[in-house]
Amino acid sequence: MKSPPFCAIINLLDYDTWKGAFFMGRKNPAKNINIGLLAHVDAGKTTLSEALLYATGQIRALGRVDHQDAFLDTDAQERARGITIFSKQARLRLNSEPSISITILDTPGHVDFSAEMERTLQVLDYAILVISGTDGVQGHTRTLWRLLRHYNIPTFLFVNKMDLPGAEENLKRLKKHLKGTDIAVY
Repeated sequence: MKSPPFCAIINLLDYDTWKGAFFMGRKNPAKNINIGLLAHVDAGKTTLSEALLYATGQIRALGRVDHQDAFLDTDAQERARGITIFSKQARLRLNSEPSISITILDTPGHVDFSAEMERTLQVLDYAILVISGTDGVQGHTRTLWRLLRHYNIPTFLFVNKMDLPGAEENLKRLKKHLKGTDIAVY
C-alpha cells in the first residue's frame, strides 16, 4: 500500500514529536493549518476532536457523542443518530506555539455522507486518519487512504480506543502491515 506523501503514527498532543513534520519541505511555514479528521463510522473522530479542543483549552468540558452533547455535533439529526453528518470546523491554538493556528475539520465517517467528507479534502493541509483500535482497518479506511493519496494530502495515522479489549492485537497487525513501507511509526 503506497502511502500519502508523509505519514506517521503519532501522539497528537506531543508538539515536539510532530512539529518538524508540519513544516517539512515548506519555504514559508504556514501559521494557519487546516487538518481534517477522517475515519470509518464510530472510529472516534468527534471524540478525538473534543479531546483536542479540551486539551488545548478551547472548550471547558468534554462532550460525548453518545450523550448527545458533543461540541461539534450541533445538528439535531446528528445528536439524535449519534453520528456526524456535516463536516464541522473548530480552531485550536497550542500553548507551546501561540503563533500557529490550527483549524480541525471533523468529517462524517458514515459512507452515506462520503460526499460531505470528500468536500473537505480540497482545503486540507494535512489529514489525521483515525483507525479504531478495536475494529482495525476497515474497507472505508482503505477508501479514505486512496482518496488522501489521490489528493496528495500528507497524512498522520491515529489509532484510537487503545484502552479497549482487542486493540493491542489490532495495533500489532497494523504495525506488521506497515513494516517495510515508508510510514514512520512513533
